[in-house]
Amino acid sequence: MVITEKQEKKLVCEYARKALKSAVIDNDLYAKYEVKRGLRDKSGKGVLAGLTEISEIVSYIIEDNDLVPCEGKLYYRGVNIESLVKGFTGENRFGYEEITFLLLFGHLPKKKEFLTFRSLLSRYAVLPEAFVRDTIMNAPSTDMMNSLAKSVLTLYYYDNNAEDISVSNIIRQSIQLIAQFPLLAVYGYQSYAHYHNNQSLVIHPAQPELSTAENILYMLRPDSSYTDFEAKVLDLALVLHAEHGGGNNSTFTMHVVTSSGTDTYSSVVASLASLKGPKHGGANIKVVQMFQDMKKKLKDWDDDDAIAAYIARILKKEAFDKSGLVYGMGHAVYSLSDPRALIFRDFVEQLAEEKGRLDEYRLYSKVESIAPRIIGTMRKIYKGVSANVDFYSGFVYSMLDLPGELFTPLFAVARISGWCAHRLEEIANAGKIIRPSYKSVTGHIGYIPMDKR
Repeated sequence: MVITEKQEKKLVCEYARKALKSAVIDNDLYAKYEVKRGLRDKSGKGVLAGLTEISEIVSYIIEDNDLVPCEGKLYYRGVNIESLVKGFTGENRFGYEEITFLLLFGHLPKKKEFLTFRSLLSRYAVLPEAFVRDTIMNAPSTDMMNSLAKSVLTLYYYDNNAEDISVSNIIRQSIQLIAQFPLLAVYGYQSYAHYHNNQSLVIHPAQPELSTAENILYMLRPDSSYTDFEAKVLDLALVLHAEHGGGNNSTFTMHVVTSSGTDTYSSVVASLASLKGPKHGGANIKVVQMFQDMKKKLKDWDDDDAIAAYIARILKKEAFDKSGLVYGMGHAVYSLSDPRALIFRDFVEQLAEEKGRLDEYRLYSKVESIAPRIIGTMRKIYKGVSANVDFYSGFVYSMLDLPGELFTPLFAVARISGWCAHRLEEIANAGKIIRPSYKSVTGHIGYIPMDKR
């Protein structure tokens, strides 16, 4: 039997209907069997799936044996993220490399430790000979996260000890990948822009004396120029995205895949695949696109009533992408506030002033204050709603003239530190393979011969 193209399309649509019909589960069954969808209850509290010493998220306090929402706190290895940021910004230096050391090794480095670690990162900030030509520029992807994944999988073949899952080898692989991720992301974009957007191809090698944030701007921009403040704001973005507990989707993916005993490269690619999703790392570009649409639709950016009406239309699935989601607002864990967004806000305002975009910043601020009220009125919510870190990160990247295609890869450039720390923790504790159970809700039937179906 030969299938034509027209028949193929018809069959696919028919199969899609059949698959959807067989896949949908009655919502009432989740309550009946006490299954927490997304491994979270209605208040946002997650199912306890493991223990970690890498980071801690605080969004509730206990009062009279009840969980009461509180202002969000985030700790890296027991150190409050606010004090970490105040520390390195107060000393007017870059923080991402120091935070990476803290996440991997459990303590803040002494000066000599830090300088040695920085030197090792610089040593590893190169790619194998002809890798850019043979891998990154060969069939360049239209999606930078897929480009990253392809590059990471290919690096496996350049590693003579790729399958070795000893702690010492994983440490070596982790530091090497952390150093290489900025190159993979930037070069992947340069290749994409050249082949798909007909832009000039410019490949700048990383400079050993520069920080990760500085090198990203140095490699990305044709003239390699940037201001110190631009680099410091990008560095802060990397710090705030570096780690966020073991339960976020991409990090939990790292734990799950690592628990199977597979290699580092496969584990990292699995996390990349998770982060690509618009409900996770892809949210920041959606925020920017939402605001672009909002700015076109609003005649007066200072009109609170018009802003509230636009947000209401989004929630009714009448505006922007018709998803019903106000991107950048709300978080799976935080309720009253996301500490990362609060830290970011002051720096965002300074950058907006430097870039002459304070009017846009004021619009963001208005949406940040108005949206929770509208969402609370129109939606049945079980915890508070506040701006998350993605609400501001996309705006920051746009002010830094970073292309939208790199927004999510930059999240990966930051989060690779946290992923590697969690992989080490999973390996060190030699746990069982992670395998949660699913309740089957189908009935039992006997086999029916084909001619009687």
